[in-house]
Amino acid sequence: MSFMSPKVSTKQDTKFVLIETGIDVMLEKGYNATGINEVLTACNVPKGSFYHYFSSKEAFGLAVINTFDEHYVQQLDKALKDAKVAPLKRIKNYIDGAIEKAEKCQCSRGCLIANLSQEMADQNEVFRIRLKEIMQRRQATFAAVLNEAKAAGAIPKSVKTSDAAEFFLCAFEGSIMRSKVMRDTKPMKIFRQIFFSQVLRVGG
Repeated sequence: MSFMSPKVSTKQDTKFVLIETGIDVMLEKGYNATGINEVLTACNVPKGSFYHYFSSKEAFGLAVINTFDEHYVQQLDKALKDAKVAPLKRIKNYIDGAIEKAEKCQCSRGCLIANLSQEMADQNEVFRIRLKEIMQRRQATFAAVLNEAKAAGAIPKSVKTSDAAEFFLCAFEGSIMRSKVMRDTKPMKIFRQIFFSQVLRVGG
């Protein structure tokens, strides 16, 4: 998914467009390979404006992470908190939606949070802590849906929902990484089948 915005039209848009452009560039190149000048050129913003909003590249990177996460949480909540849909169906719809998006972009982008977690966890403690917080919240969201499924009798009572949610994040992000390498969503589809049939022990 591209969050990139049109070129700046008003001063009020400047910070927003810088961040949205940063999301696009970092999805393609990562944090270290993203240059501030490249971002400025892409959205036609002068260098002075950048430092009006951000004290450093690190501050900019954190703003990019937080904004991407805000976008993601909106999509995640829409997929997983719809009480009109059965809990396991919500999770399946979420996975299927991710597969569809990956196929549309030839498996070339992935999740910025996962990408930066691999790149930055050993390099920047501020980033590591923020990324950890984001992933912990995602784990809690999936665990809540699985708890709903257990309460409804849709999965066995013996399933440890917190562990299953942690496995979901680890294995699904790994399948996305493999799909990027292979340029094929087959790993994501294998994950879907195994998660439902072997982890949750239901038909998937």
